[in-house]
Amino acid sequence: MRMECSNCGHEAKVERGSYQFAESGLSNVVLQGIELVRCDECGNEDPIIPRVNDLMRALALAVIGQPYRLRGEDVRFLRKYLKMTGVELSQLLHVDKTTLSKWETNDDKIGEQSDRLIRAVALALGDGLKEKLEEIIRRFPQISSSHQRVRINLDAQNLSYAYA
Repeated sequence: MRMECSNCGHEAKVERGSYQFAESGLSNVVLQGIELVRCDECGNEDPIIPRVNDLMRALALAVIGQPYRLRGEDVRFLRKYLKMTGVELSQLLHVDKTTLSKWETNDDKIGEQSDRLIRAVALALGDGLKEKLEEIIRRFPQISSSHQRVRINLDAQNLSYAYA
């Protein structure tokens, strides 16, 4: 199948492959098995993302369920998934808005209790996440206290995820 490149207008081909999903705001997410519009002329690559809302829901679950402490970009992603401003989420968590901002920019470490509270709030308030609430909360004791980086491989077809 052929399409037009969104960058240069030349003819581009559609291929299936992996895509670093930086548009999510997370630097560690790779979409697997997704259709990509690739241009040999300029090197541009555009993903074709079906069922975007379902994909973002699966990504939110992957972030919430990861076995390591949340990083700033994780908190920012979850806040945006909840469609909340920094002020709204900080009030809900009962922290100063500057504290939340420092968490999101990695200028301040997120405490273990705050980490779990953010996850629980996201599960309870996130669109379509409540059904996983008990399952993920029961895994809270397995969350490592370290801030290791984990790659999230998200299968765009069946909306499953794995950590690498």
